[in-house]
Amino acid sequence: MASIDHTHDPSLQSWVQSANDPISDFPIQNLPFGVFLNTEGQRHIGVAIGDQILDVHAAVEARALADLDAESACSLSATELNSFMGQGQATWKHVRASLSSLLSASHDPRPELLVPMEGTSMVLPAIIGDYTDFYASRHHATNLGKMFRPDGDALLPNYLHLPVGYHGRASSIVVSETPIRRPQGQLKPEDGPPTFGSCRLLDYELEFAAFVGTGNAIGSPIEMPNAMDHIFGLVILNDWSARDIQKWEYQPLGPFNGKNFASSISPWVVTMEALAPYRKAGPRRQEGDPKVLSYLQPVTEDALDVTCEVWLRSHQMREKGIDAMRLSHGSLEDLTWTFAQMLTHHTSSGCPMRPGDLLGSGTVSGTTKDAWGSMLELAWRGTEPIDLPDGTQRKLLQDGDEVTIKAWCDSEGAARVGLGCCRGVILPALS
Repeated sequence: MASIDHTHDPSLQSWVQSANDPISDFPIQNLPFGVFLNTEGQRHIGVAIGDQILDVHAAVEARALADLDAESACSLSATELNSFMGQGQATWKHVRASLSSLLSASHDPRPELLVPMEGTSMVLPAIIGDYTDFYASRHHATNLGKMFRPDGDALLPNYLHLPVGYHGRASSIVVSETPIRRPQGQLKPEDGPPTFGSCRLLDYELEFAAFVGTGNAIGSPIEMPNAMDHIFGLVILNDWSARDIQKWEYQPLGPFNGKNFASSISPWVVTMEALAPYRKAGPRRQEGDPKVLSYLQPVTEDALDVTCEVWLRSHQMREKGIDAMRLSHGSLEDLTWTFAQMLTHHTSSGCPMRPGDLLGSGTVSGTTKDAWGSMLELAWRGTEPIDLPDGTQRKLLQDGDEVTIKAWCDSEGAARVGLGCCRGVILPALS
């Protein structure tokens, strides 16, 4: 059972008034961590509260956080979250309680510790040593199977037995708002030899990613009963995909240059502690599915009830003042494999994880078209173009397109908790 305590109380208010707005992504019940640049260009750990950032570095120096031990104070004064992530659940819980106390309406206001979000630059919250991307939504996998294997089984034989994944490229993960350059690569026309040129079939992928907190020693797997205790928190992930480059290169070893040019993440890491009210039993299996092997059997509440949306705004729409168009509306609950199962399977071979490693979910798609998480699916491989409000159509992304992914949790008896957004604009390929 996920641990709920006084920091989750939906009636809790903050002296930061913007955090008390019922539609705020960052109420006092959330308290996500990120890293921002202060006015001197220095990297400081921060916590989002309403439309403000609590400068945690400044709070540590001012001794504003109650009962903070030396190791925690040192890790929170660092320029990235890796050290704090590695301290473990007891420390995370204690620091959350201290932050909640400091920001509570019952505490004397400390406005000198705040920085306005607007105009403040965010950077990657952690040094990402390794990045693995999974393929955890059966609905997405089924859609692609129907497209590319119309005469065969939509799902490959291993799909319902284990969480399928590949090792991605950590160096090309960027924070939200970073422009995305259209990649170049080898392209294979239907007739003729391959050529080298600009990607023509650029797509987004609606995903989430979990930051590993405490790791494991090589040869010592993380087991399901403890898996969620090793996960620090969640971010939104847009795994940009060059479909034409990927199609030509991916056999026999899987994704390569079609995936390694850029992946965007939202700047605020929403902790598993903040998401505790939204953890559920799962994931759901369908009638006739094979039984999950014992080492992957869920033991704790591992499924996450997170709502997500994808919005698109073309360059022409921005010029004309036309609002972004919602492309899809889905849920993280639609995953066939949870992050706990991904982490457990990943380490079952003895693979070591380290604080700050990132696990991507793969494209999150639901059962209906309005819940599909990529344009490849929504336009059904280009046969059903999407009409935009500016009079143009999209089969895949064009230069100047702005893709925004938003996510939040909202249910009766709990405070609304948001993950913010993940945004990127497509730039033309280098000439």
